[in-house]
Amino acid sequence: MTTPSAATSSTASGQAHGPAPARAGAPGGRRGALGPVGLVLAGGVSVQFGGALAVTLMPRAGALGVVTLRLLVAALVLMVLCRPRLRGHSRTDWGTVIVFGIAMAAMNGLFYQSVARIPLGPAVTLEVLGPLTLSVLASRRAVNLVWAALALTGVFLLGGGGFSGLDPLGVAFALGAGAMWAAYIVFSARTGRRFPQADGLALAMAVAAVLFLPLGVLESGTKLLDPTVLALGAAVAVLSSVLPYTLELLALRRLPASTFAILMSLEPALAATAGFLVLDQALAATEAAAIALVIAASMGAVRTQVGRRRRVGAGANLTKD
Repeated sequence: MTTPSAATSSTASGQAHGPAPARAGAPGGRRGALGPVGLVLAGGVSVQFGGALAVTLMPRAGALGVVTLRLLVAALVLMVLCRPRLRGHSRTDWGTVIVFGIAMAAMNGLFYQSVARIPLGPAVTLEVLGPLTLSVLASRRAVNLVWAALALTGVFLLGGGGFSGLDPLGVAFALGAGAMWAAYIVFSARTGRRFPQADGLALAMAVAAVLFLPLGVLESGTKLLDPTVLALGAAVAVLSSVLPYTLELLALRRLPASTFAILMSLEPALAATAGFLVLDQALAATEAAAIALVIAASMGAVRTQVGRRRRVGAGANLTKD
């Protein structure tokens, strides 16, 4: 699961990270786009394999312990790299970044509780429904009912008509993580408008780490100090947070946000691949079809939003002329 940077503009299935992306017609054209696309895909692979590694660490440290280590290490790295200013911010600024941190902590906690109970691919597929729902509601276009129907069909297939094949509590945690992901997108964008660079992200990550620390200590205790657990937890933080943030930040300097959002729609497929290769979590044919439907719905919602923005922009230009 990826978590976007503070300078975010929400998109259909995920988030546009970092600085404003280059326009589609920027110099370099299609040939130059191969580089940033590769960076985004590498970031997605890093996130999902980091999630798979986290699952292997859970028997040692517990789900809450793994989340604590991930947030703590990521917060330390981001605070050192960004060195955000602590003074000169209003109460509204701090309120926004605190809510952002709460959403981040809840999203990660619920997701890791989910993957402790159900396979990684289905968990990410269910989680993606949060941003997808946000996109459909924000767009208010009739065509989005088609994407919503596709997604619901995928969820029905994934649950075998009643989620009898998946742990109901794991499903509930994944859906809760999706809801928190939608909240995360909203407050990530607000934080990005109030804090420069990735300062807001670093502060929010620190808030999330502080909030989660008591839960991790309560569940795992001294296990968190075990050298092997610390090393694996640091690897999860780098793979799931630090590395993808960096890659996506670099990619979005040359990649349109719409293209980025479509690439983010592939997260469930990447998660299923990581689950198969690392955790030996094979998918049934119906589960693979379900993931494909949710990916298609997510991509469709992205393209619908992008097309609407382009038409609105063209109309504004005509009016201005």
